[in-house]
Amino acid sequence: MGVDIDGYIEVRPWASWSDLPNANDWCSAVPLDCLYIDRDYDAFGCLFGVMNYAGFRPVAAGRGLPPDAAEPTRRAFESSSSERQGPTWIGWDEIQRIDWSELTEHADTRLHRYERDADGQWIFRGKSAWSREAFEAQGVPVSPPGAPPNVWPDGSVWTKGDVQFRAGRLTRRQAIPDEGGWRPVWEVMAALARLHGDENCRLVAWFEA
Repeated sequence: MGVDIDGYIEVRPWASWSDLPNANDWCSAVPLDCLYIDRDYDAFGCLFGVMNYAGFRPVAAGRGLPPDAAEPTRRAFESSSSERQGPTWIGWDEIQRIDWSELTEHADTRLHRYERDADGQWIFRGKSAWSREAFEAQGVPVSPPGAPPNVWPDGSVWTKGDVQFRAGRLTRRQAIPDEGGWRPVWEVMAALARLHGDENCRLVAWFEA
């Protein structure tokens, strides 16, 4: 089993219009699962510190459910799986200030696996926190599955035949590419923020195993 994200984009409509009734109440605008359908631990770690194998300094970790969360958001959270964890939130104004070139604080604990192609180029094939093949390439005893992952020095490389394993750091942009699965979320939040203000749009999220 893995960990998935759920939540709502919320907006505080026309908050600058003080003469409107309930102008400052948060509203549940769009369920997150209508816009984001991936399971990406690098993104979860980068933004919220959940499943943070890559070692990001999270932007908005462990803030809890906002006390003024909209009622549909609160109901969705309370009716979610008993295995839920990490309710938190992040504002569009904060997302706008993210330095996407910022590196992780240490090398990814999942070694990156490359294979040599017919032209001699190393092609990225994936990454894993546990790999018997990686242990053999390193010449170290095989750890039992589920053991805490090692943090190898950034830039470490192990080669065995036409397979290579590398330990390296990631940027935030590598975790959340411009054209990746988060783009629809950002586009909707940007549209709401243009109407109501950057500080009046936020993503409320939680995680379920």
